[in-house]
Order: sequence, then structure tokens, then C-alpha cells
Amino acid sequence: MRPRILDVLADGSSGNAVLTGGNRLVVVIIGLIALAALGVAVLLVRQVLAADAGTPVMRRIAGAVQEGANAYLARQFRTLSVFAAGAFFLLMLLPADNWSQRLGRSIFFLVGAVFSAATGYLGMWLAVRANVRVAAVARGVTAGQERPAQHRAMRIAFRTGGVVGMCTVGLGLFGAAVVVLIYQADAARVLEGFGFGAALLAMFMRVGGGIFTKAADVGADLVGKVEQGIPEDDPRNAATIADNVGDNVGDCAGMAADLFESYAVTLVAALILGRAVFGDTGLVLPLIVPAIGVVTAVLGIVAVAPRERDRSGMAAINRGFFLSAAVSLLLVLGAVYLVLPSSFAALHHVPDAIRGHHGDPRLFALAAVVIGIVLAVVIQQLTGYFTETSRRPVRDVGRSSLTGAATVVLSGVSLGLESAVYSAVVIGAAVYGAYLLAGGSIVLALFAVALAGTGLLTTVGVIVAMDTFGPVSDNAQGIAEMSGEVEGAGARVLTELDAVGNTTKAITKGIAIATAVLAATALFGSFTDAINEAVAKAGGSAVIGSPAGLSLDISQPNNLVGLLLGAAVVFLFSGLAVNAVSRSAGSVVFEVRRQFREHPGIMDGSETPEYGKVVDICTRDALRELATPGLLAVLAPIAVGFGLGVGALGSYLAGAIGAGTLMAVFLANSGGAWDNAKKLVEDGAHGGKGSEAHAATVIGDTVGDPFKDTAGPAINPLLKVMNLVSLLIAPAVVRFSYGAHASAGLRGLVAAAAVLVVVGAVYVSKRRTVDVAGDTDTSPAVGDGVVAPAGG
Repeated sequence: MRPRILDVLADGSSGNAVLTGGNRLVVVIIGLIALAALGVAVLLVRQVLAADAGTPVMRRIAGAVQEGANAYLARQFRTLSVFAAGAFFLLMLLPADNWSQRLGRSIFFLVGAVFSAATGYLGMWLAVRANVRVAAVARGVTAGQERPAQHRAMRIAFRTGGVVGMCTVGLGLFGAAVVVLIYQADAARVLEGFGFGAALLAMFMRVGGGIFTKAADVGADLVGKVEQGIPEDDPRNAATIADNVGDNVGDCAGMAADLFESYAVTLVAALILGRAVFGDTGLVLPLIVPAIGVVTAVLGIVAVAPRERDRSGMAAINRGFFLSAAVSLLLVLGAVYLVLPSSFAALHHVPDAIRGHHGDPRLFALAAVVIGIVLAVVIQQLTGYFTETSRRPVRDVGRSSLTGAATVVLSGVSLGLESAVYSAVVIGAAVYGAYLLAGGSIVLALFAVALAGTGLLTTVGVIVAMDTFGPVSDNAQGIAEMSGEVEGAGARVLTELDAVGNTTKAITKGIAIATAVLAATALFGSFTDAINEAVAKAGGSAVIGSPAGLSLDISQPNNLVGLLLGAAVVFLFSGLAVNAVSRSAGSVVFEVRRQFREHPGIMDGSETPEYGKVVDICTRDALRELATPGLLAVLAPIAVGFGLGVGALGSYLAGAIGAGTLMAVFLANSGGAWDNAKKLVEDGAHGGKGSEAHAATVIGDTVGDPFKDTAGPAINPLLKVMNLVSLLIAPAVVRFSYGAHASAGLRGLVAAAAVLVVVGAVYVSKRRTVDVAGDTDTSPAVGDGVVAPAGG
């Protein structure tokens, strides 16, 4: 019989310490390494802020973006604090072995949420100061000086991302280390709260920021580029400030929080499983591997120093990424041979089934970590192939613009569908490879998957830096164009930098979904074990076909329904996100059109657009759309679990992971390809700016914007939120499904209430319409006091 993981974690008594003196010292050192990562972040901040901040005009524009971004995030955090407070008390009501676990789980839920929010805010705070510095580098550049200028600009932009990367690894590792030190045997239960807090807040920030940024971007492109024939960041376009604000609250704050929760949840899964497989050392090894990643992240970030012989900016970024991966592999090799014995029989406090396993645990752990590192490298290369301007797929999409917008859209959709298959196969191969390492032991296989996730995390510092690099470069180009002080060779420098940024953003989205799948797969182990433990407490064993049955056999109707519902929720979630962008972008279009119509002086520069109006529209729409996806993510697993049983809930998670993996990669790669196809045409291909081909690629880009920056990336935290909710509610589902406390009426009531709330939220969301008048909320909001950029 498979050993129960949580029983092993408890080690016979939930309060007993499980860390030896030596292991406790290792965890303390890991905590200090995490704090050192934050110290490196401070040094990088000083380097970035030491650069020239540009002319007064550039600083005024950057100041307007800073004000808008700060005000939006402040309002968003106030809104999310209500959800966080409610979740804190609900977690206190869920079953646990003792009140210490319940209180710790709720407290560290808030810690995870605060850390996730802090990572996002710090990323935005520095990005809105680095963008003007990158733009300033391109000022006054003449022909022949492009390469040195690009190198300087790239260094500033990437080290800005490096700050976010070091904050991600520092806070994530520090939080997990503190939980292990304080709670030890109870760490698994408490870590569930830590991961849930990080994932829930990241999902809200990803959805809200994504709606804001893409509503402004789509509206600005459709009216400015297509209808008025003016450049993307022309100061005469009222949506330009909102567009630049959106880059920071969506791509910087939202994606930084997203990657932080990926880091946190993967650590949670690895630590939950680690104690069951490697005993005391199992609470240390999953921390050692990402601690190594802290060291290699510093090397990777510093290594991104462009050279004269580099063909493009991606060559320097790839060099830093591969260096980080290679050094991580070597250090992990040394670590596993240092902390693990040569046989499973030598491990302490582990089940007999694990102790009797043949093989070398050092080779097992090393191979699992290698799988994760290789997965990161393969996903990076695969995503780059489908989204880089120099590769055939994007060039084919650009060529399709010669026959109109419809063929651009069709070619991008087909590219995304195809690339999703390859990514899914690669991720599936990694999971299956980890399974093969275990030699038939399910719990060992799940831990191998979790270790693969920690191996992938060794590169996360560089990955986060790559992501933040994108919006900083995009904003720099916007500030340069709006100020009118960067032309010719300098403008070309920033355009190329922006194209590289589009690729890096697509790559990070691909790697983020890979971590989601690995973490979700590993969490299945603790999910099924929580069910086994709850059934044992109820005085029986799971019965296949009963509401508490653990069989995932799809011949059982309830399981088949659960599988379909899991896949359906991913589609509904994506549809709601894209529809929210569509409505908000429509309101932006009407508002920008109104300003051009009622203020003809805007076009000749005699009147200044009302930038704050558009910022207000995006803010209002983004915040009011947060509730529906959040309720769907939390309540859908509750409805399935209480309504159909835990077997159906497990199938639900399987359906969500399968559909979510394919959908997320499809949306991210299609959007990235459309965006870079537009850049390709704007660089002079197929007629260049102002041509019919250019108009066609702009349409493709506006379709891809909510794909790649709203719906696609939000699926990543969605999967983790649903997995953690299922893990948290599983004991309660079993309690009221089997044994003395069984109550079909209560289960039905809970399921019906969850369904009614979800249906009501979706109905209210669908009832919202486009604001055709362009009127916005008159209450004090983000746009109030936004400084108008000069140069209009």
C-alpha cells in the first residue's frame, strides 16, 4: 500500500521536530542566502538609478507614467485586501490537525500574498524609472554608433529585470525557509497557505494588470495607427500614457507576481513530498537547489553583457541564461553528493517501501534536477523559434500581411496551435522522464517531478529578468517617441530592443506554464494523500464508485464530467479575460475618437489630449473585472468536489492542467508572433509603416494583445489556485461524503451555493457593455493629476 505522505511528515506526532541540528543549520544558511539575494537587488537598483535620466521633457513623460502606475496599484491592492481578509478567515475554518497549523496556514497565506504583491510592486517601481534611462541612452546616437548604444541600453534594461529576479528568488526562498524552521513537522500544512496566498494574489494582479494594459494598447493602436495614421506612441493619441502605464502594471507587476507564485508553489510541492521520500533531508534538499539558483542568477544577470560579434540582443541574453543553467547543474551535482547517502536504505524516518528502493538517491535527485534544467532550456529555445523576428514562423506571418488582415490572423492562430503541441510534448516528456526515475514508486515519482520543478527554478532569476526587460524596452521606445528627442539611429536602437523584449516576454510565459504543470502534477501527490488520510479518519477506506472514491477511471460518469468541467473552466476563464479586454478597449476607442472629433487642435499640436480620461477608463474596467475570474478559480473546484466527489475533483484538475497547458502556450505564442510580425513590417519589410501590410499586422497585433498579455499568462496562476483550493478542501469533502458525518444535503447545499455565485458573477460580467460615450467614473482615480507629456 502506498505510504501516506502527511502521516510521514507528521513523524508520528504533528508537533515533533524533524530537523536535525545539521539540517537546521543548512536551512538557516539558506535563509541568509535568500537575504543576500535581496542585498544584490539593492546594489543593482543603485546601478540602474545611477544612469542619466534624460531631458526634462523625457522626465515629465516618465513622471506621468510613474504616477499612473502607482495610483492604479494602490487602488488594486485596496480592492484585493478584501479578498485576502476573507480568505484568511475561511482558511481558519478548514480542517487541520491542530490550531497551530490552522493559524500558521492563515498567517502565511497573508505572508505569501504580501510577498507576491511586494515582488510585483518593486518590479513596477524600478521599471518606471529605468524606462526613461534606457530612452536617454538612445538620444543623440548617430549612424555607426548604434551597437555601443544598444549595449548600454540593454545593460540598464536587463539589470532592472535582474532586480525583480533577485527579489523573486530572495522572498520566495526566505518565506519557505522560515516556515520550515518554525513549523518543521507541520511545515507541509502551513506551506499550503503560503503557496495559496502567492498564487491567489498573482492571479488577480495578472488579470487586472492584463486587462488594463491591453485595453489601452488595443485602443491606442486601432485609433492612432489604423484610423489616424499616426505612430504608436504619438503624444497626440490620448491613450499613450495609459498604454505605457499598462506595460508596467501588467507586464512588470503582474508577471513578476506570477513568477513569484510559480517559485513559491513549486517549493511548496517539493517540500510536501520531500519529507516523505528523503526523511529529514527532504525538508532541506528542495531548498538547497533553488538556493544554488540564487548564486547562478547573479552570474547569469551579470553575464548579459552584449558583445560586438553578437548578431542580436538575444545572443547576449541566451548567453546569460545558458551560463546560469550550466553552473546550476555543476553546483547541484556537488550538493546532492554532499547531503545524500549512497543508498535509500541509509535514509532515516522514511517508509519501508522507500528504504527498500534500489538505486542511488544521489543519482535520482541529480537526474530529476537535470530534467528541470533541460526543460527550461528546451522551452526557451522552442518559444524563441516561434516568436523571434529572425526565425521563419514570424517571417511567414509577416509575409501573410500582403494579402490582408484575415490571413495574418489565420497564420498566427495556426502557428500558436502548432507550437502548443510541441510545448505540451516537451513538458509531458519531462514529467514522464521523472516518473521513469522512480522505478514504479508513485510517491517517489511525484517527488522527482517536484525536484524537476526546483531544477527549473535555478534559472528563474534570469527568467524574471528577461520578462521585465520587455516592458522596460517598450516603455523606453514610447518615451523616446512621445518626447520627439530620439530620431534616426537612436530610434532604430530602441525598436530592435523592443523586438527582443517581445521575444523574452514570450519565453518567460512558456517557462511559467511549464512550472505550473510540474507543480500541479507534484501537488496531486499531496491531494490524493489528504483524501486517504481523511477517509482513514472517517473509519474506512476509499471505495471506487462512491463519492469519496479515488479512482480516476473515466468510465465512471462523475469522473468524466469532472474532466470535462476542468477543461471547460480554462476556456471560460480565457473567454472572460479576452472579453473584458474587448469591452474596455472599445470604451478606449470611443473616448480617443471623441477627443479627436471634439478637439481638432490635437492633430496640429495646439491642444493637449486628456490622457487622464483614458487612464480612468482602464482603471475602472480592470478593477471591476477582478471578481469574476477570482470567484471562478476558487469556487469551481468547490462545486465539483462537493457536488461530484473527490474522484471527480481529481479528474477536474487533470482536465484543467491538460487544457490549460495547451491554451496558455497557444495564446502566448500566437500573440508574440503577431507582435513581432508587426515589428518586422515597421522595420521596412513588405512596404513598411503606413502600408496596407502594416495595417494588417496591426490588426493581428491587437487580436494577439489580450492573448499573450491577459488570458494566456493568467492561466498559469489559475492552475495553481485551483490545485491548492482542491488540496485545502479535500478533507472537508471526504468528511461530509463518507462515514459518521456524511451529509448529502450539506454537500449539495455547498455545491449549489458555489454554482450560483459563479453563474451570477459570469452573468453580471456578460451584462457589461462598451462605454460608447467615453464617460468615466468621476471619483478620484488614477488619471487625476497625470502630467501631460510635452511635445504634442
